[in-house]
Amino acid sequence: MDLEPRYAALRAAHGTELARARENLFWFLCGWLGGPQYYTDRFGHPRLRMRHMPFRIGVVERDQWLACMDQAMGEVEIPAELRARLRDSFFQTADFMRNTHG
Repeated sequence: MDLEPRYAALRAAHGTELARARENLFWFLCGWLGGPQYYTDRFGHPRLRMRHMPFRIGVVERDQWLACMDQAMGEVEIPAELRARLRDSFFQTADFMRNTHG
């Protein structure tokens, strides 16, 4: 997010540094993908929508997050079929997080 100007709105929502966001995303995705439940062990149930309510999440923010995730998957060379499946799942989750119409 720091390197892509097109992700500016999303980046602004994460404060001055990304270390905590990176850790939380890693911990969450580990469990979400069937691995160790690091996030749940630390914080309890993810309650994603509730935890994201303080942040404005509209279509722009959703689409920026999805673009970041897709770019990251491309950079680490996730196989195309898995990447497409993850992209669909990420869209469903990200769209559910929207709390504004814009």
